[in-house]
Amino acid sequence: MNLSLNQWTTRRWTVAEAVDGCVRHGLEAIGLWRQEVAAQGLAESAKLVREAGLRVSSLCRGGFLTAGGLPGEEGRRAFAEALDDNRRAVDEAAELGAACLVMVVGGLPGVVPGEPMTGPVSRDVAGARERVAEGLAELAPYAGERGVKLALEPLHPVYCADRAVLSTLEQAVDLCLPYPVEQVGVVVDTFHVWWDPRLFEHIARAGERIASYQVCDFLHPLPADVLLGRGMMGDGVIDFAPITRAVLEAGYTGDVEVEIFNADVWAADPDEVLATMKARYAEVVLRS
Repeated sequence: MNLSLNQWTTRRWTVAEAVDGCVRHGLEAIGLWRQEVAAQGLAESAKLVREAGLRVSSLCRGGFLTAGGLPGEEGRRAFAEALDDNRRAVDEAAELGAACLVMVVGGLPGVVPGEPMTGPVSRDVAGARERVAEGLAELAPYAGERGVKLALEPLHPVYCADRAVLSTLEQAVDLCLPYPVEQVGVVVDTFHVWWDPRLFEHIARAGERIASYQVCDFLHPLPADVLLGRGMMGDGVIDFAPITRAVLEAGYTGDVEVEIFNADVWAADPDEVLATMKARYAEVVLRS
């Protein structure tokens, strides 16, 4: 496995700056975000990565398929719009040569991340999961035709209402099984799954379905905005070594992305962040 910088860890950097940073720090891969790629330009981003000799370990993100659970015409329109956006994301991933398109599947219909609940909201979590399955049935063949793997990312249950009704690796693997392994896989993100008492069972079960391994720590106490509760490896409560071993034993040979959402990390010098990231990867993530 090789280390990859997820672009959000050095959020102040543009695609061009992040690519340059990876080259200067000796990294071989980068995980990109769609809005930053759009700001740089898709063709220009692909050119920058290609000329730097980097792999794109992932493109984030597709998903948010659950809005189709709203009633009537509003739900039908929201579902169609989500499918259209995901097709665009697949096309972008294909252009970039990304190893996978990360899918954050969406929370309860009508619940918007970071915003008060002022409009209609569905509390039907089972129905929201059905919408995800319906969306995946539409998107998986499209992605397969373009050589893109959709990577379902289960998120910590605290994000179930607003970001992902998939909360466990077991749920994500179950959703993958009807599709060829080349079309649909899963993300193992330590921040989201470390707590799961059945984690190692389902890492083994995922096997070649593991499309991305992302690492960062789970801070304690969490900040007021729990979205920013990700820390540099070694600064929180996660025991990385057994998770890394399990991912390796499952057959994963891809890149290991460091993806951190943290106000202090974002405010720091990005070059210092990369230097710390490399050291902690060796000392904490890969330790035996």
